[in-house]
Amino acid sequence: MALVEVYVPSEESRHILHEIGNLGLMQFKDLNSGVNEFQRAFVQELRTLDNIERQYSFLKSALDKKGISLNAHPYETNDVQVSDIDEYAQNAALLESRVHQLSNSADGLQEKKLELIQYRSAIKTVDNFFATGDSREVLPPSVVDESLNSGSKFVTGTIDREKIGILQQILWRALRGNMYFYTEEIPQLVFDPKRGCDVPKNVFIIFSHGLLIHHRILKIAESLDAKVFDVNMGSDERLRQIAHLDGELRDLNVVLKETDNALCSELIAVSRDLPKWWEVIAKEKRVYQVMNLCNYDILRKTLIAEGWVPEDEIQSLTAKVRSLSSSESVPTIVSILETSKTPPTYHRTNKFTSAFQSICDTYGIASYQEINPGLPTIITFPFMFAIMFGDLGHGFLMFLAALILVLKEEHISALKRDEIFDMAFSGRYILLMMGAFSMYTGLMYNDIFSKSLTLFSSGWQWPSEFNDGELVTATQVGVYPFGLDWAWHGSENSLLFSNSYKMKLSVLMGYLHMTYSYFFSLLNAIYFGSMIDIIGNFVPGLLFMQSIFGYLSLCIVYKWSVDWVKSQEQPPGLLNMLITMFLSPGTVVEPLYSHQSVVQLTLLLIALICVPWLVFVKPFYLKHKMSLKESSDTYEAIINEETDFTNPADESRLTSLQGGESLVTDELEEEEGFGDIMIHQVIHTIEFCLNCVSHTASYLRLWALSLAHAQLSTVLWTMTLENAFGPTGALGVIMTVFLFGMWFCLTVVILVIMEGTSAMLHSLRLHWVESMSKFFVGEGYLYQPFEFGQILENRL
Repeated sequence: MALVEVYVPSEESRHILHEIGNLGLMQFKDLNSGVNEFQRAFVQELRTLDNIERQYSFLKSALDKKGISLNAHPYETNDVQVSDIDEYAQNAALLESRVHQLSNSADGLQEKKLELIQYRSAIKTVDNFFATGDSREVLPPSVVDESLNSGSKFVTGTIDREKIGILQQILWRALRGNMYFYTEEIPQLVFDPKRGCDVPKNVFIIFSHGLLIHHRILKIAESLDAKVFDVNMGSDERLRQIAHLDGELRDLNVVLKETDNALCSELIAVSRDLPKWWEVIAKEKRVYQVMNLCNYDILRKTLIAEGWVPEDEIQSLTAKVRSLSSSESVPTIVSILETSKTPPTYHRTNKFTSAFQSICDTYGIASYQEINPGLPTIITFPFMFAIMFGDLGHGFLMFLAALILVLKEEHISALKRDEIFDMAFSGRYILLMMGAFSMYTGLMYNDIFSKSLTLFSSGWQWPSEFNDGELVTATQVGVYPFGLDWAWHGSENSLLFSNSYKMKLSVLMGYLHMTYSYFFSLLNAIYFGSMIDIIGNFVPGLLFMQSIFGYLSLCIVYKWSVDWVKSQEQPPGLLNMLITMFLSPGTVVEPLYSHQSVVQLTLLLIALICVPWLVFVKPFYLKHKMSLKESSDTYEAIINEETDFTNPADESRLTSLQGGESLVTDELEEEEGFGDIMIHQVIHTIEFCLNCVSHTASYLRLWALSLAHAQLSTVLWTMTLENAFGPTGALGVIMTVFLFGMWFCLTVVILVIMEGTSAMLHSLRLHWVESMSKFFVGEGYLYQPFEFGQILENRL
């Protein structure tokens, strides 16, 4: 990465920065960090663009409300002129006003329609109540006659159906039961424009005595958003009123339909071009945001920008910028600046490697030019996953699902995806590799849906004659060519054998993974020329790790290579051997090889020497360098002071006093600096030594999850599909179909998705903690160039 400075004529700055955004090569620095955001040069332009985006958001909400989709056809957006932005602003304001006016008119008409429908329903309910004779049965004749004549004895209106019970309870308690309450549902749903949906309503009729109680009922009903209507008329008048309301509703429906058609036509026209308009404005806004980061020289009419660019892209950037410049008075200049500032970290990726790189970037951004762990992660991450997930059938299902995502990626990428599916689609190549590696480890384990494959002849031979219930022992007649012998499946000691095999395998995998990760720290030290890190950290750390866990791994392989049956000796327990090596040095209870005690004492001595080596070598080396630098700086300071003296006799006392104070201050700073270095190195040594133990034990999760996955697969087969093989005839067919569907669904949901997610998280932890902690510094910051990309993805 290189720090580049670009001088751009102010009249062409907007156009040139727009093209730089199309290239996506330059990460701009903020040259106005001390200036308030509201005091920068292009605040007014950004306010105008923000207002246009607000107007476009209003249009988008209107489209969503009407269910009108945006234009999905591809379009091209080119750089526009400043005068065109004014046209975009005027057009957006005009459309906002037009749509707002039509929407308000439509909402007002809907509210009027809602009121008329409720009014009509209330009148019909009152008319039905008095016409059917119900009122004569529940009310005194005097009340009915008075109600028919004056209507002053009852209150009628409409209310949301969910609130009708609340209204009745409140009135019953407020009036102490001195009322008659009648309600009836409105058959059709009523559209409420404020809520934007159909709402069920009820009509209510309330009879009571007294004007004070009448006003109290009105207040309670209005507090629950009820609509009260005046239905104080006889039956003939109610019929005339209903006919009048029917006429108003017909006229209102015609006007409402015309208004809605006009609004929809306007919005359909907007939907064709809104994505294009919005992208133009969004790009323009990004350009002005970058221009606010630059130094605007008003006198020289120049915009000065600084930013980070990959060194191999500087020529492309320079050629593009100079080809766009047409100013003769102020030329466009691109120059490289020398700087001591740390550049951003940039890793080039493609659609295959980007997901693996994101795994590492989530843990931390690599420091500038340190080894990128993303490349080996392409192999190690799916392989560690496959060791835990190893099953040929389950791996094939995962591989098949990922293959569909890969083959249909262009079609799926154009779709709108939820968060979970988008996560799976983004990691489709990770899933593909995990499925492929799981198929390989499934072949190694000879495991497909908890069953074995008889690809080759077994290396074990069973007796030809034996009685039921008799203990049968197989005889070894050869070696299975590839993977685990299928004869182990179903044997009584199968779990004991696979348990021991996978546990030792996980220790070996952990040792190899941590060792090769630790060698990355050597490559980092060689690249940065830090010899003290090699001598003071890498060499003692490597010796400590290899003398303990490298020795354990070597013993595992050696123990596998010995024919213990032929030697008629008891194979030693390696865990007890390692514990005895530390607690009782020189003692070997069960020998594995000759001269074992001497070898173990030598390795233990090497490990003990490496601890103080790790603690003291690097801090004292840095202390020595600090002392040399301090003496050199002091000598240079004294020489400079002596050459500047005008009166040495008068200055001698002052010089000795200042020099003494300076020496005391430097000495205190040196002691404090050395103390910090020492504490840091002690913490590093303790962490490294403890992590060698805990991280090696952490790789036992490879064994545990592999064993759990195999056993869970066996249990699922036994409890479902295996039960279908007993019955025959129609019952057998039905049970086979049903239990196969049940087994397949549970296999996909539990063994592939849930178990796969668990194994993936464990593999992620092994890379973040056990592997990357051996070499990864991760103190960098990500290279984020100015580019347009998918700027409308979150808006549309």
